[in-house]
Amino acid sequence: MRSVVLALGGTIAGLTLLLSFKSHAAAPPGGGADAAGMSASRATPASRSSPGRARSSAPAAPAARASAAPRTVTGSVDATTYGPMQIQLTLAGQKITKVTVLQRTDSGAESDQIDSFAIPRLISETLAAQNGGIDAVSGATYTSAGYITSLQSALDQARA
Repeated sequence: MRSVVLALGGTIAGLTLLLSFKSHAAAPPGGGADAAGMSASRATPASRSSPGRARSSAPAAPAARASAAPRTVTGSVDATTYGPMQIQLTLAGQKITKVTVLQRTDSGAESDQIDSFAIPRLISETLAAQNGGIDAVSGATYTSAGYITSLQSALDQARA
């Protein structure tokens, strides 16, 4: 009986320590990078104002654009817990043809690792969905939320 109590107490203490562990330290904002060249910045940031936001349901592109000439629209900078996140869309008519990450956070090697898998997935989902209704990437909550916020801002500008 005594060993059961000790094992249960140890398990609870271990889980408490594990769940309270913070793996990232806040860092100053990093520089921009193209989404295709994921080499230099951080990403697990979510907006301080909307940390649990994972989806957006607003329509993607302008309602009626006759011209199919490529144009670019830059989303607002979303100040995440770990720094800024900003994207730029290239559109041909109503179709999103390219997504470029202009700013992303930077707090070390772990951030680079998170970016290397999260941002390409977010870009791929954006190109497939053609709107802001994309899912957050598991393990990259802050990056996803910042990306989605900036994406929605760019889509709103494209509609105007």
